Amino acid sequence: MSYTAPLQDMRFVLQNIAGLEDIAALPGYEHATPDVAEAVLEEAAKLAAEVWAPVNSSGDKQTSKMIDGGVKTPDGFRNAYAKFAEGGWNALTCAPDFGGQHLPWALGMAVTEMWQAANLALSLCPLLSQAAIEAIEQHGTPEQKHAYLPKMISGAWTGTMHLTEPQAGTDLALIRTVAKKTGDHYLMKGQKIFITYGEHDFTPNIIHLVLARIDGLPEGNDGLGLFIVPKFLVNPDGSLGPRNDVKAVSLEHKLGIHGSPTCVMMYGEHEGAVAYLVGKEGHGLRNMFTMMNNARIAVGLQGVALQERAYQHALAYARGRVQCSKLGDKSGKRVAIIEHADVRRMLLTMKTTTEASRALAYYAGGMIDRMRRETDPAKAQLAAARLDLLTPLVKAWATDLAVETASTGIQIHGGMGFIEETGAAQYYRDARILPIYEGTNGIQSNDLVFRKLLRDNGAEAKRFMDEMKDFLKNLSQKPSDDLDVIQSAMTKAVAALEETTAWALANAKSNTDALAAGAVPYLRIFATVAGGYMMAKMAYAAHQALFHDSGNAPYYNTKLITARFFAEALLPQVYGLMAPAMGGCRTACQIANDQF
Repeated sequence: MSYTAPLQDMRFVLQNIAGLEDIAALPGYEHATPDVAEAVLEEAAKLAAEVWAPVNSSGDKQTSKMIDGGVKTPDGFRNAYAKFAEGGWNALTCAPDFGGQHLPWALGMAVTEMWQAANLALSLCPLLSQAAIEAIEQHGTPEQKHAYLPKMISGAWTGTMHLTEPQAGTDLALIRTVAKKTGDHYLMKGQKIFITYGEHDFTPNIIHLVLARIDGLPEGNDGLGLFIVPKFLVNPDGSLGPRNDVKAVSLEHKLGIHGSPTCVMMYGEHEGAVAYLVGKEGHGLRNMFTMMNNARIAVGLQGVALQERAYQHALAYARGRVQCSKLGDKSGKRVAIIEHADVRRMLLTMKTTTEASRALAYYAGGMIDRMRRETDPAKAQLAAARLDLLTPLVKAWATDLAVETASTGIQIHGGMGFIEETGAAQYYRDARILPIYEGTNGIQSNDLVFRKLLRDNGAEAKRFMDEMKDFLKNLSQKPSDDLDVIQSAMTKAVAALEETTAWALANAKSNTDALAAGAVPYLRIFATVAGGYMMAKMAYAAHQALFHDSGNAPYYNTKLITARFFAEALLPQVYGLMAPAMGGCRTACQIANDQF
C-alpha cells in the first residue's frame, strides 16, 4: 500500500491552527515565506512517497540484524536515510550557527509526520538525532558544539538517547551505569537497554547521549549526569579517531517497528567508554528532559502519522472490497464495503480523530515556535505555559488513538486484516509502542494532573478553557446549522471539563489515590475537548473560506462534516468518562494486592 501525504489538510492546519503566517513574522523566521513552505512540503511528500514508503513493509519483514558485532538495517533503509541527509532534511529546524536551516518547528512537524507515516521504523533515527542535537545546543560547551553539531545537523552523524536499564525504566534514580572522572573526561561502565538505533549502518559515527551516575555523588537523581559518548572518538581536526569502548551486544525482538534496531548497549568492556559531561554534574536528569519534552510531542506526532497511514490503507481496501448488498436494498446488488453504514462510521471515525489529533499536535508545534522566538517575554511565557499543558495531551491522546485507529483499520479489512500479507496488521503492531515511549501514557496523565494542573492551581488550564468559551461565543454568531451543532456540543463538553478539573483540584491532597487512579480518564476528557476545540476552529475557518474560495468547496464542506461528526459522535465520550475521573476508579487503590 502506497502513502500519499495529506498536503491539503497539512496546509489547512498550518494556516488556521498553528498560525504559520504569524510564526513566519517572528524574528529569525523571515525566510519562511509561503513559497518556501510550499516547496518544503511538496519535496518532502515526494521523498516520503517515493523513497521511504516503499521500504516500510519490506523492512518490517526483513528486520534489522546483528552481524559480526555491527547492525545491518533492512534493504533500502540505508539509501533512504542517505537521500534524507543529502536533501538537508535533518537540518530543517536546527539553528543556523552550525548549518541548520532554522525553519519553524510547526512546518517541521508537518514534514516529520510524512517521514513517520511513510516509514515509522526508519523515522526513529532522525527523531533521536534531533533530540540529541537539542541537548547539545542547550547544554553543551562551545567546544562540544563545534565538535559534534555540524556533522549531526547535516545528518553525516546520528544521535541517540540512552536512559533505560533493566532495573531503571521510569525510575531513573535507580541507574547503575557509572561515570568516573579522569582528567578532562570521564570513563563509563555499565549497560543500557531499549536503545533505538544504538548501532546501525547509516553513518560512520553515532553520538550517544547517555544518562549515568557520577562516581562520588550521592544516590538518587542528584547524582546523575548527561554525557556525550561517541561511537568513535573525534580528533581536534574533526576526523574520526579510535573506536570508543561502547558497543551493541544484542538486538531486542519486538512486537513491531521491526526495521529499527533496538539495542542492548555495553559501556566499558575494557578500560571504560570515554564520556564527556554535558552541563553540570548532578544536572543530568533536568538536562535529559531537554530531549524528553520535545520527544514527547514528536511521539504524539507519530500517533497522528500512523492514524493517517492506517486510514489510507483501510480506505483503499473499503473502496475495492465488494461484499453484500446495502441494508434495505431489495435489488440484491453487491457493493463495495464503503457503502455499508458501519464501515462508513469506522472510516469517518478514523478520518476525524486523525484530523483532530493532527491539529492539536501542530498547535503545540506553533507554541514551541512562539516560546522560542517571541520578543515579548510575557507572550513567550504564555506560549511556554500552554506548551507544558499540551505536551501530555498530545503524547497520550494521539498515541492511544493510533492504537485504536490501527485496530479499526484491521476491523475494516475483516479476516484479511488479521493476515500479515494485507499490511494492516503492521500499523497496529508498530503503533503499540507509542503509548509506552517517552513515559507511558499513565505517566503522562500523572504529569498532567499532579504537575501541570497543580503547580499553578489550574490557572493555565482555566486560561485554555476560557479561550475555548470565548471562541464558542463568537461561533454562535455565524448562521450555520453545522456551526450551531458544534457550538452547542462543545459548550457542554467544556462545562464537563471544568467540572472534572474543579474536582481534581479539590481532591489532589485529600483524595490523592482516587485522583491518580482516575488520571487517565481525566486526560482523555481534557484531550477530547481540546481536540473538539481544534475541530471547531477548523470548521469556522472552512465556513469562512467557502465565501471566497469556491474552487475548494468540496474540501471545506468535508471539514464541516468531520467537525460535526466529532461533535455529535465522539465528543459525548467525555460524559461517560466523568465518573471514572472523579473518584470512580478509587476501588483500584482499595483492593488488597492478594485479591487481584
